[in-house]
Amino acid sequence: MTTITAKPLTPQAFAPFGTVIARRPEPDVMINQGLCGRHHALALADISDGATGISLFDAEPRSLPYRLDMVERHPLGSQAFIPMSETGFLVIVAPDDEGRPGAPLAFLTRPGEGIQIARNTWHGVLTPLAPPGLFAVIDRIGDGPNLEEHWFDRPYTVTAK
Repeated sequence: MTTITAKPLTPQAFAPFGTVIARRPEPDVMINQGLCGRHHALALADISDGATGISLFDAEPRSLPYRLDMVERHPLGSQAFIPMSETGFLVIVAPDDEGRPGAPLAFLTRPGEGIQIARNTWHGVLTPLAPPGLFAVIDRIGDGPNLEEHWFDRPYTVTAK
């Protein structure tokens, strides 16, 4: 079994796969009589032939080392995962290699950090590492084939170090 070491999530390392959603050091603008800082347009949904939906996912927390045996992708829309608690989670992505996933990469988010996975990007399933595992998910809602799964012949093990 091949081992993948999860690295801290950074906007630069994650850029080929999507966008890190996190507060900026300073808000873009103050609103509501100066009582609310707006961190504007941290990510933009990218969908085709459907609507942008906001859902809640209640995922069971996992632990490291984590067994990675499957990745998926969504050809018709991006998918954003925003934790509804101040806990980090595991993010797994893989480059496309002629229609199949290449070598997976793993990242650990900081508490309160979310991600948006770009359309048609191979990624692991939602993997919280601590309860409650509640996420707001912004993605495409509509008919059509928007899920492709790939099961690895040999699973990977994801560790923190």
